[in-house]
Amino acid sequence: MKVIVIIPTYNEAENISIVVPNILGLGQEFHVLVVDDNSPDGTAKVVKDLMKKDGRVMLMERPGKMGLGSAYIAGFKRAIKEGADFICEMDADHSHDFNDLPRFLKEMDKYDLVIGSRYANGISVVNWPLPRLLLSYFGNVYARLVTGLKTFDNTAGFKCFKRKVLEAINLDAIHSNGYAFQIEMNWNVARKGFRTVEIPVIFWGRYSGDSKMSGNIVREAVFIVWRLRLDSILRRFGLKGD
Repeated sequence: MKVIVIIPTYNEAENISIVVPNILGLGQEFHVLVVDDNSPDGTAKVVKDLMKKDGRVMLMERPGKMGLGSAYIAGFKRAIKEGADFICEMDADHSHDFNDLPRFLKEMDKYDLVIGSRYANGISVVNWPLPRLLLSYFGNVYARLVTGLKTFDNTAGFKCFKRKVLEAINLDAIHSNGYAFQIEMNWNVARKGFRTVEIPVIFWGRYSGDSKMSGNIVREAVFIVWRLRLDSILRRFGLKGD
């Protein structure tokens, strides 16, 4: 079994030096692929030093800030090429607990996508300001209502996919970048008929560094759900194919 954990980074040098060894310590099946957007703080150099110590560490360097969604798409393609059986998403900032990764894998006998959910069992978020929490929670309610998705936490960035799921989705057709990217991926997984489960996790909030949240990210998420809704309607009437 080969598990590749994809971690997109921009100015995460301090965090990545801690989280990568922690993931590798879970077992020999775990590999880490860091997708770095030319971080000025030397994140890529930290990863390169880690690569010298352990061959299970990989690095993709990009010329600048190109967005979270495109980082994951690039990472997915690389992970497939590297022969991963399971491909995980995870933040670098310690808001996701690496110890949850084995829990994800235990669900893979029955499911095709596992989502580490902040809202599947009440609200399990620590150290977030109330306005940010309300924006996230009600944003997910909004996304669910408009798209018809059954999952609660559709902006979660802590996930594990079976390889076949990502191979079945046209990754080149996905262009959203922030939270909208996570919504669009979940929508495509559901549309393809794959089995998804949410397991509750504790979201700890950022350990160090700055949040990447912006107004553009929020606006993109607001509008993407209506595009997905329209897409569903067109497909239902046979006006659009895959």
